Amino acid sequence: MTKSLTKEPWRGLEPSVADVIEPELEAVTGEILETIAAEVPEYARPLEGAFGRGIRRGVGEALSQFVALIRDPEAGRELGREVYVALGRGELRQGRTLDSLQAAYRVGARVAWRRLAGAGRRAKLDAEALSLLAEAIFAYLDELSADSIDGYAEAQSEIADVRRRRERELVEQLMRDPPAGDADLRAAAKAAGWMLPRSLAPLACAEGAISHLARDLPGDALVTELDHVGCVLVPDPDGPGRGAILERAAADTVAALGPACGPSGLRESWLLAQSTLRAIDAGALASAGLVHADRHLGDMLLFEGRDLVARIADRRLEPLEPLTPRSRARMEETALAYLRHRGNAVAMAADLHLHPQTVRYRLQRLRELLGDQLEDPDARFELELALRCGSVRKTTSQSGEETPKP
Repeated sequence: MTKSLTKEPWRGLEPSVADVIEPELEAVTGEILETIAAEVPEYARPLEGAFGRGIRRGVGEALSQFVALIRDPEAGRELGREVYVALGRGELRQGRTLDSLQAAYRVGARVAWRRLAGAGRRAKLDAEALSLLAEAIFAYLDELSADSIDGYAEAQSEIADVRRRRERELVEQLMRDPPAGDADLRAAAKAAGWMLPRSLAPLACAEGAISHLARDLPGDALVTELDHVGCVLVPDPDGPGRGAILERAAADTVAALGPACGPSGLRESWLLAQSTLRAIDAGALASAGLVHADRHLGDMLLFEGRDLVARIADRRLEPLEPLTPRSRARMEETALAYLRHRGNAVAMAADLHLHPQTVRYRLQRLRELLGDQLEDPDARFELELALRCGSVRKTTSQSGEETPKP
């Protein structure tokens, strides 16, 4: 048997078979409708209105098209295919799965085979023709079923597209500057099927990571994309167990969580989350898992103001320029330890894992290099900014070098 005959067994039937079974179509249609109503609970109601028209048309079209295919297999099914696509779409609109429609198709095939086989026997069709007729009926049923599955899937996709569009519109409303009014937000939230929470937090991640992250997020999280960045709005982020859920969801990726706020503060929180994600991408912050933006505000200040801080560093650290890279690194870590521990050599030694005498020697050299900067409060402030931004400056310049130890 050829491949086309295996897939479309009606091609093996003589066109005269169509003349045998065509007179049975009206009676077969009536019996199929009665049997469907009796055996499929969801269809056990009067075949009236759009529902009734759809079922009647589906059965009638199926039988007449089957006969037409026996007469001319080259005619194809495209003209009638939309009937069964529409039936699949209709099941989704009715809030049902495809189980009932598939059951109706099986009932129809069973009844059709019984009635048409009887007509074939009366016309003295041989056993091979009857066998091929049965195969053709059930193969044809598979095609009708596939059409309805396509229609159901298309309708699901359209609904999902509408939902995603409305969710994105809601996010855009929430992120507006100035913020949208309460009435507009409530209307947008209702259209998106989302309850506007009193407290929420935005989570930013790479656009390509959003689908992976979303699988483990709370069910009430709103997931979309904004400015080519994955955006998740998490209701009640400080609620019981919510933090652990977010940590687990972001365990295998990188995400930045903005501070919790009301809807009116969401834009500011989102901008901070975005900025934190940029800092993570640049290597200025920890690069794994969930990063809470409001726990790194000092680092973020240095990162966002890195150009200005770099100018401060150029001025305050200029006396270190003549040193070798290794010597300069030693002086910079010593200076930062000095500022942290207010010049206490013992505390500095513990911090740097050095002998106190080594630290005192370094301090003497540091005073020779930096002079009055270590005594002037404003100079110390700028000096600490310059030293703390050192890692950011190295990251953004892609030096890739570790700070050498003495």
